[in-house]
Formats: sequence, structure tokens, C-alpha cells
Amino acid sequence: MPPILGRRANSLKPWMIALIIAAVVLVLAIIIGILVYFLAFDQKFHYYQTSFQIPSIEYNPDFSVEHSKIRTELIQKINNEIDEIFQTSSLNQHYIKSHVVNLRSSNDGLKTDVLLKFHFVSKNADTIKMQADNILHQKLKLNESFVKIDASLPYLRDINEAQAEHILNSYCGVGREAPSMERIAAGHVARKADWPWQASLQMDGIHFCGASLISEEWLLTAAHCFDNYKNPKLWTASFGTTLNPSIMRRQVQSIIIHENYAAHKHEDDIALVKLSIPVLFSDDVHRVCLPDATFEVLPESKVFVTGWGALKINGPFPNILRQVEIETISNDICNQITVYGGAVSSGMICAGFLSGKFDACEGDSGGPLVIAQDRNIWYLIGIVSWGMDCGKANNPGVYTKVTRYRDWIKSKSNI
Repeated sequence: MPPILGRRANSLKPWMIALIIAAVVLVLAIIIGILVYFLAFDQKFHYYQTSFQIPSIEYNPDFSVEHSKIRTELIQKINNEIDEIFQTSSLNQHYIKSHVVNLRSSNDGLKTDVLLKFHFVSKNADTIKMQADNILHQKLKLNESFVKIDASLPYLRDINEAQAEHILNSYCGVGREAPSMERIAAGHVARKADWPWQASLQMDGIHFCGASLISEEWLLTAAHCFDNYKNPKLWTASFGTTLNPSIMRRQVQSIIIHENYAAHKHEDDIALVKLSIPVLFSDDVHRVCLPDATFEVLPESKVFVTGWGALKINGPFPNILRQVEIETISNDICNQITVYGGAVSSGMICAGFLSGKFDACEGDSGGPLVIAQDRNIWYLIGIVSWGMDCGKANNPGVYTKVTRYRDWIKSKSNI
């Protein structure tokens, strides 16, 4: 009788076979997933700049006034026209939005430069660019459209993401949308991108003062921030909601302090800071609007002040930006004997509450006091300047009145 063959010692047990099969299936799933991702889901934003003629509209100087009614309405009309073209086309799944960069005079009426934003897989870039070009040519040949092709320039011109986002975020005053009662002293934090113009002025990485971004390379702040240290090489500017880590940092190139400012007084407490390298605008970092000299703010208007100042008198500085909604107070009330007894001049704004509690504090100096106007556009109306304690009854915050110094700002920075 032949010997009975026993089970081989190295035979795989059922659970081992199941484990191997599961591992193979998992590896195949990962490989397939990666292939699917890169082939179908590795989509990126792509940007093109183009120009259009608008022969039916003559150039109006108010087109160059940011947020003017006539400019805003025309930009919306152009964007709606471009949106309609792509949203009813074969590229509707890839088209994101259009953005009017500028409006300029032309021999044939008006010209506009427009940025187009798409989202698709990079390997399809040439095909989709050609499709977009053809769609625009076909649609704009129709007489119904008030926008026409500008034959004097190449049609769709590629633009890199950083520069495109800089252009998309070049409008001033776009930030927080829904105000709510929060206060610095209680430790409530600002949400990401609510106050994208807020900057921190620092020495050796330590926060000293707040500031407001008013252009790619200029900050507006308080003169008293530089009472002890005027050398620009000592200072850096930090951007983002948190001090550490920051979104962006810049060295300071120069500091311009108002000629009439004196450290022993509160008058003319305003300074300009020029950055050594301009910032690139993004969703998180862009400028606030400056009001015209004639801009008026009525008493009891709702306004916001923001900063990384102390949460209470002699308290610690937070790492995350704080905000507080307060009200403007007339200078007549602020100059009452029970408040500041005549110390508030016409170049200052009072804001807070006579009952106290809500206020800016130490370390908020130089930071912005802003107000929202039509279409939720934020304007810088004040600079944190001085006050008695933090949130003390009958001692609201006092701010440098930006409109009073609008001509001075323009003379120094051309803004």
C-alpha cells in the first residue's frame, strides 16, 4: 500500500489565503484609485486674461472710481454676459467665473480686460482653451451681445495662479459679511479672511501694534507705535488671522510719521509704513477701502475694531485675531466733563459704549476701525489711538479720523 501523504508543513492555511487575497485587492484598489484620481479628479484652476470692446458705451471718468455705482453696475452687466455665454455652453462644468479687471477708454468706445477662471484636469488645458476661444468667438459675433471681440490683442492669454488670485482679490473692502456682537476683551476670535487687511507690526517676532493694508505696499497705522523705535529695519509686518504661524511676512522699508505729531499729544496720531516687497493679494490678504475726505459717519453707527491686543488691562496678548462690534459716539458726548472733558478734537472719532465693557485695548494701537457700506464693502474710518484703560465706563476708545487725513495719505503714498 502506498504511503499516505500527509499535509505539507508549508501549506497555506485558509485564513492566510484570505489575507493575501485581501491585500492584493487592497493594492489593486489603491492603484486604481490613484489612476482614477489623476485621470479624473486631479483638477486644477486655470486662468486666462482677455479683452473686449464695448462700442455702445462711451468712457466715463466715474468708471475709474472704485465701487462707484456706474462702475459696479457695468462690471456686473459684463460679468453676467460672460457668465451666460459659458454657463449655456459645453464648458459649463468647468467654468467658474469672470472678473472685470479694468475699464479703459478706446477710440471705439470702451474696452475692458477680463479674467476668466476655469477648473479642469491639466492634461486637457490646450483642448479646453481652444474650446473657450471658439465659444467666445461664436457667441460674440452675434449682434445681440453688447460685448465684442477686441481684435487688437491675442485672445486668451494664460496667467499663473498667484498673479490671477492677486487680480481677483484686488478689490478693496471685501471681508466679513454678517456682523455679530463679539468683543476683544472676552476672547472671541475672528474667522479666517474676515479682516484680510489686518496686519501686525512686530519687532523680533513680537507683536507691538496693529495696522491696515491699504495697497500692495502701504500700511496705515498710528504714529505713537514708533515713539521709541523709528528705525524701519527693526520692524516686520505679519499677515493672517494668527500671529504664529502667519500667512505672510514682509520687512518694512520706510516709516512716514505725520509731521505735526508729538509724543506728548494725541493729535495727528497717524503714520504710513511702506513694505520692502509688495504683497500678493489672496482671499486671506487684501486691502481695505479708504474713504473720501467727504465721507461721513453718523453717531451710533455700527463699526468694528480688530486686533491682537490684550484681553484685559495688563493682560496677555492672544495669538488669534479678535474683533469687537461697537458704536460711534459724537464728539460732543465724548467731550462732556464726565467723559474726556474736551480732549477729543475734530481729527478724532470716539467709538465704544459709555457703559464700557466692549473696547480695544493695549496692543490694538494702530489697528483698523471699519464700517460696512453698500454691498458689504468695508471702509477704514479710524485708527486705534488712545483711551483710558480698557472697557471702562465713560472712557470709550478714541481713534484717529482717517477722512481728516485723506489728503495727507495721498500726498505721501499717492493712494
